[in-house]
Amino acid sequence: MDSRPDNSSADPVREAKLPEACLFFARKFFAEAVSERWQLSLKVYAAALARSAAKRFGRAPFSAEQFQDYVSNLHLRDLGLACACSEGSEAAWEDFITGYRSFLRAASAAILRCTPFDPSAIELADSLFSELYGLGGQTVGCSSLFRYFHGRSSLKTWLRAVLVQRHIDQVRALRKFDSLDELPQDGEARRIPEPAIIEVPADPRREQYLRQFREALTTALASLDARDRSRLQLYYAEDRTLAEIGRTIGEHESSVSRNLERIRKELRRTVEGLLRAGSAASNGKAAAAGLDGAQIALCLQYAAEDAAIDLDKLFDVAKPQNPSGPDRPDIDRRIKP
Repeated sequence: MDSRPDNSSADPVREAKLPEACLFFARKFFAEAVSERWQLSLKVYAAALARSAAKRFGRAPFSAEQFQDYVSNLHLRDLGLACACSEGSEAAWEDFITGYRSFLRAASAAILRCTPFDPSAIELADSLFSELYGLGGQTVGCSSLFRYFHGRSSLKTWLRAVLVQRHIDQVRALRKFDSLDELPQDGEARRIPEPAIIEVPADPRREQYLRQFREALTTALASLDARDRSRLQLYYAEDRTLAEIGRTIGEHESSVSRNLERIRKELRRTVEGLLRAGSAASNGKAAAAGLDGAQIALCLQYAAEDAAIDLDKLFDVAKPQNPSGPDRPDIDRRIKP
């Protein structure tokens, strides 16, 4: 992840503009994902979608259908919140602080292997706010890190990646000060070895959280009605386009998109409820204690980063042998927590 501004005038991502044929979908996603209280303009949101699409497709032209298929897999509300925060919306910042401050501290604690209330975890988490707010420029938001969030991962995944990078930068900076050249008696400067690559310790509870997420997701999928399960199977397990799914189940592709979004939200609520409730011991499996809000945030965070959730097995189907092609872009179809 590159969170550094690039002032090159030739950067296709910074200069990206949506083709006219894609503006209809930009308006549709804007209406569905952006809160009115953030007072974000369609122009700013469309520019963010254009930067994200340019990051995906580069200089290659893309069709309106490819754009719709790609953008429908983005974390659109997260992208809207990031845009509104970078524009200095007070309401957006209130929502961001309410929804993400405790997560940032929990993620910092996992990185530092301490509690979320440890001063070092609080300092690492809170150190991001000035960069996210964009205080480095003359105008609020002009150099905000939020500009470099493209919505392809969740905002929580992206924020944790930034935290990890900031932690590595801090450790390297401290090593430079601790390794100043010393002059031995013969007058020759002592050569300082190159610093080793720094590995951030993994959260020892990560595998436990991933296991609990998979079990909760399996239970949540089993609770869906047959039609909703079929929609997910066709889209995620069989890599069908929205238009193909619409023809199969007799719906317009816009209805397929709305229903998929509804199902994702319902699954998330169900999964969060199961994680919060925990599970009793059964069939030789140990009981799992319920998780609190910060733990659930980390659980979903790790699930979003993990590529080992095998949807083929969950749906008990085989994928087509050649799902990719010129009219089917290679996109990430994992169910995003």
